[in-house]
Amino acid sequence: MNLRRRQLLKEWGLTSPSLLWLCFFFLLPTLIIFAISFKPSDPLGGVGDGWTLQTILALRNPNYPEIIGRTLWMSALTTVITLVLSVPIAYHIARSKPWKRDLMLLLTVVPFWTSFLIRIFAWKAVLHPDGLLKKALVFCQLISPESLLLYRPGTVLMVMIYTELPFAILPLYAAVEKFDFGLIDAAMDLGAGKLRAYLSIFIPGIRNGLLSACLMVLIPCIGSYVIPDVVGGIDSMMIGNVIAQRTFVDRNLPHASALAAVMTIVMFLPLLYFLKGKKQEDGTATPAREVV
Repeated sequence: MNLRRRQLLKEWGLTSPSLLWLCFFFLLPTLIIFAISFKPSDPLGGVGDGWTLQTILALRNPNYPEIIGRTLWMSALTTVITLVLSVPIAYHIARSKPWKRDLMLLLTVVPFWTSFLIRIFAWKAVLHPDGLLKKALVFCQLISPESLLLYRPGTVLMVMIYTELPFAILPLYAAVEKFDFGLIDAAMDLGAGKLRAYLSIFIPGIRNGLLSACLMVLIPCIGSYVIPDVVGGIDSMMIGNVIAQRTFVDRNLPHASALAAVMTIVMFLPLLYFLKGKKQEDGTATPAREVV
């Protein structure tokens, strides 16, 4: 019993610093946001006294369903396209020679050496109506002089894909590196084609990496507001832009907190799906195990 107790205390001693950090800097602010959602707004821009449901009821704004739908659609589309691009990239990196693999990993993380805002404003300069890209496309007669490359939903989608691509490549590479490529060779020896072996053996074999990459891309995309604000237009507004507007322009902190609470719940759903998939992957909650 003493050995068991010492082992338990040792585990708690190793876990408690990170657990306290997460509770103090993540869980506690989230609970504060949920609490402010039930407070009235102050005319001076603060939080009023008492409790009310009017802040939650104010979310019935007729414009919010369209904005939330656009946010979920853009985030989901960005996630799918990013995964489609990153899976073959991670495969190629893992199958390359060591010096080439290290070089490609270095090129993957190089964008992190530059400020996020600088990279977004660089895209704005590249896509500017008087920029070289616009002039080159007009010269090649691919677009008309009246066409705009900025302030369009497609521009927001492209910049979001560019921004989130490294976050998908790195967890996928970690999963691909551990994959046994002999399984693909065995499937091809049994008559499967390259494409079928890739889809039937390789993709299920890196399932955990796909789920991790999906979360790494989807959650930041749902809360994104800088990219739509810089390179997007009115028809590209996402829920993050509304939260920023309610916080810094309208000074309505309870309303902004209510929107943030709703988006927190929305972002928590993919995490639950990931945990459920992880549990099934470990074989702890499969129907066959329950039957046995």
